[in-house]
Amino acid sequence: MIEFYAQIKWVHVAAIMASGTLFALRGACALAGMRWPMYAPVRYLSYTIDTVLLTAALMLLTILPGALFANGWLTVKVVLLVVYIVLGILALRTRRHVNGSHRQERRRRALFYVAALLVYLQIYCIARAHHPLGAVYLLSG
Repeated sequence: MIEFYAQIKWVHVAAIMASGTLFALRGACALAGMRWPMYAPVRYLSYTIDTVLLTAALMLLTILPGALFANGWLTVKVVLLVVYIVLGILALRTRRHVNGSHRQERRRRALFYVAALLVYLQIYCIARAHHPLGAVYLLSG
């Protein structure tokens, strides 16, 4: 399967960019009060892109099985991926409002949204730098 490494990596990178772009768009529009980001077709598109992303990542790990623990940056990236997913869920989740808590709920979702985008950026920087410090490492350059 090593002969397909370049193609699988290309699919993985394209899915990363599509996933991040769609999340950023959905989150911004949801915070602006638009309903379309929560409609089933958009959610299913997001699930499909993320499934392709994770499948390609797992394929890359099977091609290079020792990579996850041999490279500290890859381990950090996987841990931050879990953090990104949780923050994204919290940012896009809607709750019923109780007695004027709409403003607090919107502020909470905005904080989770910004935090998720920052974690996404750090994951991207870690992948580019191949270093666990990611953005810090790139800026100290």
